[in-house]
Amino acid sequence: MTLVVKGSGLTIEDVVRVARNNEKVELHPEAINRINACRAMLERKVEAHEIMYGVNTGIGEFSEVVLSDDQVKDFQKYLVYNHAAGIGDPMPLDHVRGAMVGRINVHAHGNSGVRLEITQTLVDMLNKGVTPYVCEKGSVGACGDLAPMSQIALLMMGEGKAYYQGELLDGKVAMDKAGIPIPGLMARDGLATINGSNVLTAMSALFLFDANNWLKQAEIACTMTLEALKANLGPYNHKIHEIRGFKGAMRSAKAIRKVAAEGDLAEKRLKVKVQDAYSMRSTPQVIGAAHDAMAYARSQVEIELNGVGDNPIFFPDENMQLSGANFQGSPVSVPMDMAGYCITMVSVLSERRMNRLNNPALSVGLPPFLTHNPGIFSGLMLSQYTADMQIVEQRILSMPASIQSIPAAADQEDFVSMGMNTALKNFQILDNAYGILGIEFMAASQALDLRTRYETPYMFGKGTQKAFETIRKHVNYLDIDRPLYDDHNKMKALVKSCEILTEVENAIGSLE
Repeated sequence: MTLVVKGSGLTIEDVVRVARNNEKVELHPEAINRINACRAMLERKVEAHEIMYGVNTGIGEFSEVVLSDDQVKDFQKYLVYNHAAGIGDPMPLDHVRGAMVGRINVHAHGNSGVRLEITQTLVDMLNKGVTPYVCEKGSVGACGDLAPMSQIALLMMGEGKAYYQGELLDGKVAMDKAGIPIPGLMARDGLATINGSNVLTAMSALFLFDANNWLKQAEIACTMTLEALKANLGPYNHKIHEIRGFKGAMRSAKAIRKVAAEGDLAEKRLKVKVQDAYSMRSTPQVIGAAHDAMAYARSQVEIELNGVGDNPIFFPDENMQLSGANFQGSPVSVPMDMAGYCITMVSVLSERRMNRLNNPALSVGLPPFLTHNPGIFSGLMLSQYTADMQIVEQRILSMPASIQSIPAAADQEDFVSMGMNTALKNFQILDNAYGILGIEFMAASQALDLRTRYETPYMFGKGTQKAFETIRKHVNYLDIDRPLYDDHNKMKALVKSCEILTEVENAIGSLE
């Protein structure tokens, strides 16, 4: 398939397909017409010596400096040079590709004043697999993601570095090998390439896609634990959640009922307590709150993906250009801070359920630390330590970045969003979440095994059974103690791969 970019309708799933699955992109003919019309207006204004920020003036503190005709073109080059000031490890390729498709969609509105050759070069780079080398750190999320986007813009001059067919090459070499002409930078082209929060927005889109899959797996893990602990499933009745009215809670309770369906617990063939602890009966309210937060974050991210994050913005129909602050990343960083700490919140809930599996005072007859021979064996005692360490790291990372502004540019840029910090730390939170949930999956599987080996076995829900079978393909029952780091890492990788989710949804249908 090919994604037709037209300045509207770009979804998180579209970004994922281009960024990770290498789906081809092309500009809609109407987008091409809009880009050309806007560029023609800008060139008329340049010829008339109309003062335009970032075109024939400096930027930031130098916005009052008017450039001569000879300086206008060179300014774009030096602008990109100066802003390619990142630091740190290479950014993952999908983050860079996501930013590129986002920037193309901005240009497609026809309000950026950029030459079509620049936008088409970005399209060609995506389609031919030339991905700029970009440092992870350096953006403050206002005036756009200037540092990382400038490393992309270097390729427009045949400079910088880029990955092509698995190799990191000089930019010119990568472009030549791919058969992509170097467009060069003329008036406005450099700033029109770098002046938006496209990197943090693309990263947020990818995070939300992954977070949704993780939350669905959290519901599967919860169901396995509920079955292992012979929980009362009454709190998952749809009427409880409908009467309150939160969509996320209704969705979560429905997913858990679906995973448990056809099992003895769901069919009320087992004796259960009248009421369980909060970590067992309030999961729909907690994961549901996360679902609702992610839905709000998605709406904000998709608005940004389809908006014009530029300065200045050109309105060719009115022959007008306006300078503002649509590059400001706060509309994305604020909901994404919330999205990140919601993953931490659900991770805490997962660890609390895992604690109940381990604790013989709380586990409804399961042996201490899920080992059949406690004393000589310690079972999954230390798995909880590993989960706890990761949760503490998540909590540290859950401090909002959107309140952490540090002024820059001689106080001309005296409030910035720090949205890149939000985007970076969210992936660290999620990385820990894979490990934490993997440990609950492992503990729940151990508990289910113990129920069937040492008690009268009972039938688990169809979804629970499929998840259990999938886990046992990767991690064996803990009969006698063994080093657990390999199991932990396998489980973390399994959760990240979404294999459990895929197998369960293939068996019982979508959990959304």
